[in-house]
Amino acid sequence: MVPGTNLVRVRAGVVRQSAKNRPLLLAMPCAAVGLSVARILLSSLYRPPARREGSVSIHVKLNHVTHYRYDRPVALSPQLVRLRPAPHSRTPIHAYSLKVEPGTHFINWQQDPQSNYLARLVFPEKTTELRIEVDLVAEMSVINPFDFFLEPEAEKIPFAYDEGLGVELAPYRLHAPADALGPRFDDYLAAIPRTPRASVDFLVALNQRLQQDIRYLVRLEPGVQTPEETLTLASGSCRDSAWLLVQLLRHLGLAARFVSGYLIQLTPDVKSLDGPSGTEVDFTDLHAWCEVYLPGAGWVGLDPTSGLFAGEGHIPVACTPEPSSAAPITGFTDECECEFEHHMRVERVWEAPRVTKPYTDEQWAAIEVLGQRIDGDLNVNDVRLTQGGEPTFVSLDDRDGAAWNSDALDPQQRDTSKPSKRTLAENLMFRLKDHYAPHGLLHFGQGKWYPGEQLPRWSLNCYWRRDGEPIWRKPELFARELSGTAVDEAVAARFLARVGERLGVDTQWMMAAFEDAWYYLWRERRLPANVDPHDARVDDPLERARLAKVFDQGLKQVIGHVLPIVRQHIGIAGRSPRWQSGPWFLRAERLYLVPGDSPIGYRLPLDSQPWAAKGDYPWVHAADPNQAFPVLPAHAELRQQLRPSGGAASATIGADSGLGFTAHGGGWTPGRVEHAGFHEAEGAHGGAAMPLPGAAEAELATRDERIDPARRPNPHESAAWITRSALCAEPRGGLLYLFMPPTVALEDYLEIVTAIEDTAAEFELPVVLEGYEPPADPRLANFRITPDPGVIEVNIHPAASWDELVERTSTLYEEAHQSRLSTEKFMLDGRHTGTGGGNHFVLGGATPADSPFLRRPDLLRSLVSYWHNHPSLSYLFSGLFIGPTSQAPRVDEARHDSVHELEVAFQQFPAPGAAVPPWLIDRLLRNLLIDASGNTHRAEFCIDKLYSPDTATGRLGLLELRAFEMPPHARMSLAQQLLLRALIARFWQQPYAPDRLRRWGTELHDRFLLPHWVAEDFRDVVTELREFGYPIEFDWFAPHFEFRFPKYGEFAARGVHVELRMALEPWHVMGEEGAPGGTVRYVDSSVERVQVKVSGLNDDRHVLTCNGRAVPLQPTGVVGEFVAGVRYRAWQPPSCLHPTIGVHAPLVFDLVDGWMRRSMGGCVYHVAHPGGRNHETYPVNPYEAEGRRLARFTTTGHTPGAIEPVPAQSNADFPFTLDLRRRGG
Repeated sequence: MVPGTNLVRVRAGVVRQSAKNRPLLLAMPCAAVGLSVARILLSSLYRPPARREGSVSIHVKLNHVTHYRYDRPVALSPQLVRLRPAPHSRTPIHAYSLKVEPGTHFINWQQDPQSNYLARLVFPEKTTELRIEVDLVAEMSVINPFDFFLEPEAEKIPFAYDEGLGVELAPYRLHAPADALGPRFDDYLAAIPRTPRASVDFLVALNQRLQQDIRYLVRLEPGVQTPEETLTLASGSCRDSAWLLVQLLRHLGLAARFVSGYLIQLTPDVKSLDGPSGTEVDFTDLHAWCEVYLPGAGWVGLDPTSGLFAGEGHIPVACTPEPSSAAPITGFTDECECEFEHHMRVERVWEAPRVTKPYTDEQWAAIEVLGQRIDGDLNVNDVRLTQGGEPTFVSLDDRDGAAWNSDALDPQQRDTSKPSKRTLAENLMFRLKDHYAPHGLLHFGQGKWYPGEQLPRWSLNCYWRRDGEPIWRKPELFARELSGTAVDEAVAARFLARVGERLGVDTQWMMAAFEDAWYYLWRERRLPANVDPHDARVDDPLERARLAKVFDQGLKQVIGHVLPIVRQHIGIAGRSPRWQSGPWFLRAERLYLVPGDSPIGYRLPLDSQPWAAKGDYPWVHAADPNQAFPVLPAHAELRQQLRPSGGAASATIGADSGLGFTAHGGGWTPGRVEHAGFHEAEGAHGGAAMPLPGAAEAELATRDERIDPARRPNPHESAAWITRSALCAEPRGGLLYLFMPPTVALEDYLEIVTAIEDTAAEFELPVVLEGYEPPADPRLANFRITPDPGVIEVNIHPAASWDELVERTSTLYEEAHQSRLSTEKFMLDGRHTGTGGGNHFVLGGATPADSPFLRRPDLLRSLVSYWHNHPSLSYLFSGLFIGPTSQAPRVDEARHDSVHELEVAFQQFPAPGAAVPPWLIDRLLRNLLIDASGNTHRAEFCIDKLYSPDTATGRLGLLELRAFEMPPHARMSLAQQLLLRALIARFWQQPYAPDRLRRWGTELHDRFLLPHWVAEDFRDVVTELREFGYPIEFDWFAPHFEFRFPKYGEFAARGVHVELRMALEPWHVMGEEGAPGGTVRYVDSSVERVQVKVSGLNDDRHVLTCNGRAVPLQPTGVVGEFVAGVRYRAWQPPSCLHPTIGVHAPLVFDLVDGWMRRSMGGCVYHVAHPGGRNHETYPVNPYEAEGRRLARFTTTGHTPGAIEPVPAQSNADFPFTLDLRRRGG
């Protein structure tokens, strides 16, 4: 690496040799491209290793030097130089230069019989050296080598060329008999299966086999080995393996040719997860490969050195039937001693902003410095800001799976060859736990539930203590979904009994749980007479699977075991608080579970327990987050109190029947008892306690029933003493699941967890904890992973500083990547959409009392007002689903009157610094920050958890920004969060409170859906922050613009430049439609929008048309520069707005000269694939996605003939947009 530059000296060599009237057939060593050609194989045979590399173009400069030095003046024969990219090169070449020394020569450019460029050099004088230097600039834009259509007869190999084509391909089919080439070649050829197979799969398999069988080596000798020599040695250079593949293909009846050219390999932005990651430095060299002719596709490149198809990094210079005519330099000299020198290097001269490497090191250093500076301002001004979020991820390996597109959970019938959503989430959970909480608690609970879903979604939770004490000491005792243990109900029973003994609870009341035999017998009687319960033909797949499982295992099968247990905080004088158990008085003869698929703890027949009055029922209330919390007991103390004491302290106490429980010291400090809702009674000993004044249990403190949980209640008696919660053990899928009961205090929960861990260590059995989560408590930190439709969502713990934010965001992205989860999702047409699941930012404080939004409500007003007046903040970082019916609409989208009401609400805000009741901000904005249906959660600014009076979880002082889409790179996310922190630091010091908010009206969905105007508005945001003193750069958000608004293509004609970029288009939620079991609502995403930006236009002369209609170009303020949008129907689903309007395919843009009445040039954007291909699978990575997108744009195809220009018709509501669905303006 040359210091101070990114020039890389890739291959340099000096060779001395004698030359006497012999051809200088240049055969340069080439790269071991098996390490990377940054290419993908997209066939049914091979799925590429997971990689995330740049999907936009990089311009590189390639420099090649060949230098011969002779020991005496020699005469040179005419030299044939083949170092110019061939005419059919698919990699765009923007510049080329050939420099030859000595300068006294003549050059004649020509094309050989195969149309390759050939420079014939004649040297009239003798010379002591010959130096040839090539300099070219290439655009490394993505080429999909599989983007072709085969003729029907060529879809499978072997096939035969038709007679006419066979004549044209004759030179490329010539071959010697296999026997003449040698026995090893004959055997190798015979081993290739001739069974008809898909052509692409056949070629991929043969190419990969050759790459595995032939070891690559650098060979400096001139010439090419025979196929027999290559197979005998099992090694060779690139030209040797390429020639071997040519011969094999020809003997298989295919036309093949030898190719020499340049190979360019660029360092990947992201290392590969499986397989080689490629070159460590940017690399170039001369290379050789093979091309085979397939009817319908033409010449297709195969690189046997790497086992990959040729892509944009393969730049051919000569494609010939024989290797000798593809040599880069051919010629003779007089007899002499020759010193040969060869240099090649590649340099990046321009890189488009891309999501896999958004910033240079210098840019990121500047971002870090600014982040630290803003941190200082936040600390000085006592803002106490914390930032968390809900980033989302998708699978790398199953982009077409239902769980990664529309479903929240894995379907019953899924592709088991790919990891499930639960497995991937579990892998990420364990990685994050190892990083943040090696001694934390893993809990597998239940998450959200939505109408239409039969079961609540799972939730993987990790908890750890903020004081640094461990909760679970041995991480290996947590079981994974695929742990492979084989636990049965007998093991579960013994395990649960030992846990009960550790808690001092007699296992007398432990019960076996069964599926409800009476229900399933009744369900069987309802089945049709001609079906079997094992194959019930029930419409509901879950019910069908449930019936089959129950009848397979039998109705007598024990499902799990249940131990009633509750913490009895009210002690009797002289006795400590203890764990209590007791019988369950059930109507049935056994404990029959409620039918369903949830864990048994959620299916307990609690309704059949004896009745209790509302005042006596043991409700569990969440602690108020604003109250004070005592210090948690140390982990060692929790373990110690599980050991029964000796002497009188271990005496049995409890029911008159003699069935009681071992008392033990509970470590119950007065603070702990107080937190649990009780206080010590006067005269009580130890930890004996009685309820706080006014508690419902006050009257029960002296009742015998409180110490006799086994007494059966009398008719109509309120049974307040009954134990109504239970710890359950259930073997499921070979794993042991422990269902945690609800507890009043966190200390109780931790005590059960400690008992379970000690028992798991005794049994040497990893377990899974599920059921109720620990009580919400500020003494715990946590994160959770939950499923959402198409994604998994990570609720990351908040960060209090910029350094924490950088570390946690970077770690999360990296650990997700290592878990085979991605931040990249693509539509069928190749558009990059992020994950589609959002990246909601959550802002607040360490406690509700610290929340800057509760202490200074004007901060929220400033954010809402600023977002409203700068639409770029809403649309630059959002997902594709925008608009009034989206899940995070702006206040003013299709609700113009809401702006007025918002101004009225802002007038009720107190002055900055004034005392503010915390409920005020919720009451003022709760009914304004909503979506069109009144949902307070589906809003751009969600205040559900700010200070809602409904529940304790609603009074957390948190503001959620829901409109942020998941950016593909961690640093892009951090740049967004830096912008947020800068705005908060600014508004804390200078509140933003305009008297009147801007009424955008339809301008929102007209002008501000075009990338040009979004960028102009965002420049204002950057400028204002710079003027305030925060030197944010607009270029820091160039990757966001490229991600949000990718370029489709551009063309230039007569000095006028036209560029097409993706623009935004709102999606509309349709009306309700009938469906089995209820109604459904579809989203119409069939309309798309493209921005047209023109520079150098003479508006008096030029007219830009799309499909014959004039585009309403609007000036940007720069002379000759205009912008407009074009709306079009991209596809026609059965349920959409205006279903009778067809697809506008393709879009033909013409730059019409009004004076000459003709099109000066144009381009075509194919709404669908230009060949009519309808992709059925999603792109597997950015390469295929970019290949699909680029294939839809061509710079040819303007309208021929005379054109009568028609002036654009303006639409008063949408003056910047041409809507092809609408006649007229």
